[in-house]
Amino acid sequence: MAQPSNLSLGHSLKTDQRKAFYEAHKDIALVMVLVVFLFPLFGVYVSGLLGAALAMLISIAAYFLTPYVTLKLDK
Repeated sequence: MAQPSNLSLGHSLKTDQRKAFYEAHKDIALVMVLVVFLFPLFGVYVSGLLGAALAMLISIAAYFLTPYVTLKLDK
């Protein structure tokens, strides 16, 4: 699925757009898998349960926002 040229934040948060982005960018998808799983562990190591919760929120936000940011920076 081709990425639209005028991608908005709301449009990029849709499941089909995110899936198409990660299927087209396998290297970024691999990095995001590592971020989503390793950030919470790093958060526990740094500051316990609160760090794990904060790192989980950051990693989930990164997963959802990476397609939008990457495509905006690519222009």
